[in-house]
Amino acid sequence: MRMYVESDGRVFLVDRAGRLDLPEVHEVPFDVERVAPLACGDDVWFCVPHLDRHPREWHAKDDLPTTPSVSSLVRAAVHASMPRIVVEGVCIRDGRVLLVKGSRGLTEGRWTLPGGFLQFGESPEQGVLREIQEEVGVAGTVERFAGARSKLGSRSRLHWTMLFYRVAIDGTPQPNPDEIAEARFVAIDEAASMLLDETMVAVLRELE
Repeated sequence: MRMYVESDGRVFLVDRAGRLDLPEVHEVPFDVERVAPLACGDDVWFCVPHLDRHPREWHAKDDLPTTPSVSSLVRAAVHASMPRIVVEGVCIRDGRVLLVKGSRGLTEGRWTLPGGFLQFGESPEQGVLREIQEEVGVAGTVERFAGARSKLGSRSRLHWTMLFYRVAIDGTPQPNPDEIAEARFVAIDEAASMLLDETMVAVLRELE
């Protein structure tokens, strides 16, 4: 087992013949809490150390991707440990909520709320309107913030932070077949049974 140990933006690494690498369990000289496996190897865990001071001598996380002496596993672990920010649109019309079925990627064949990754430099409100425009071809207006949720993906092993917004949309959704196989308005209780994502279900339950 390898351990990705991070505290306050600093990462504990070991030197193996001039190459900085993730430590094995016996190479960590302090207690840690194992949080979850990372999506960078069969047996790499994100760990939080129990320390009595700031580890300023450890390596800065932001520097590691461009540090020549680090192993490829370290770079992969840094990438895997970064939270993914996604924005989700809750579009309700006449008591029914808009769901979309993905045609590719993580949502292929699965019903979800319209939304996706927040892009660099845009606000969450801009992001959710862009995603709705891209996925179902309609303009929208953000009505209000509907909540934030966080989870560890059971399949992806990634840390997801999900921002939900109530959005009023104009016109009839026209799914973009490159991303969306189908879009429909369904009753909220029916939508909760169609969604596989329990976090989305919890948000919809609060609207009933």
